[in-house]
Amino acid sequence: MVRSTTIFRVSDALPLAASVDDESTEKALTEYKQQSKLVFRRLNANSEPACSIESGQYTLHYLIVEKVIYMCICDSSYPRKLAFSYLDELSKEFQRSYEGKIEGVTRPYAFMGFDTFISKTTRLYKDSRTLTQGAGGSSAPPSQLDQLNENLQDVTRIMTKNMEDLLWRGDSLDRMSHLSTSLRSESAKYRKAARNINLELLLRKWAPVGGIGLFMILFIWWRFF
Repeated sequence: MVRSTTIFRVSDALPLAASVDDESTEKALTEYKQQSKLVFRRLNANSEPACSIESGQYTLHYLIVEKVIYMCICDSSYPRKLAFSYLDELSKEFQRSYEGKIEGVTRPYAFMGFDTFISKTTRLYKDSRTLTQGAGGSSAPPSQLDQLNENLQDVTRIMTKNMEDLLWRGDSLDRMSHLSTSLRSESAKYRKAARNINLELLLRKWAPVGGIGLFMILFIWWRFF
């Protein structure tokens, strides 16, 4: 399930709004929230627009829309599609409500009134089993399911990172870094395929010659020995 939500401004990582978490949730997620702040201070215009960051029993998902970061901390078992659909809904409503005001605020949590919408949307996405079963024909409200199905995104292309790699091993959320890694991977695959093709061509070319040579050796051995 979605455990906690925070909305930041990209330019300075200023928190704009957040979910109102109970004491037990706040205590359990303190370390993860601190990690998220360290990560978001590194984000900029060249960063990946969407990413899942794994950290122990939780996964942090973020979505960047119009220079605003929408982040939620979920159980690691919570479906990524639902997490990004949830963030997509928040981004649309937040932009509709505060467009034109976001860049001008200077104090943290200037839009805390948005927590009402966050709470309502969190309840909708609370039980992933109800949502996924409903999509297959359960008794969940049709209007909610239609809205969910419209918002579900293809998350197979969204990058997944590890929190420890980001914080301590110099891994990057930069879009060009990810592209460079992908290109290196594709280049390695191409080189391997090219080697295999060249080897196959050599075998086809020299196999008949080798066969004749082997025949001659066997003939000579049989004839004279």
